[in-house]
Amino acid sequence: MQNETLQAWVEKVSIRYFGLPFRHKATFNRRLTATGGRYFTKTHNIEISPHQLETFGTDETEKIIKHELCHYHLHLMKRGYRHRDAEFKQLLAQVGGTRFCKSLPGRLEKRQATPYKYKLTCRDCGTEYLRKRRVDPRKFACGKCRGNLLLYALDLKNES
Repeated sequence: MQNETLQAWVEKVSIRYFGLPFRHKATFNRRLTATGGRYFTKTHNIEISPHQLETFGTDETEKIIKHELCHYHLHLMKRGYRHRDAEFKQLLAQVGGTRFCKSLPGRLEKRQATPYKYKLTCRDCGTEYLRKRRVDPRKFACGKCRGNLLLYALDLKNES
């Protein structure tokens, strides 16, 4: 599907479900893999993930379009357009949009396959926390006793 076809689709959904025209730009963005779409508050443009369309079809993609159009129309009307706003949640339910898009196959497995590289240990109670990314232990405290944490790099070669 081309960007022109997506533009016409978004305009049609906007008129049909919201009764208001979509006067900005809707495009596909192949880099969107963790999310189904994006609404830009400065330009009022919308980006949609083509992966969602390829994987889950037109019904799920239309729900994503409705979600982004909720942001769009509420923002232009200067009403609560954020996910946490009651107006957003109410309009989304009214038009039949989806709050969360489906995860693309392979994303979760890839994320879980990454081994832990770091270990944080509490100086006071000895609780251990495993992390895939390096963190600054001075910015965090133990979740059990609020004690100071020590950071250790795990030796991945000798783990197996």
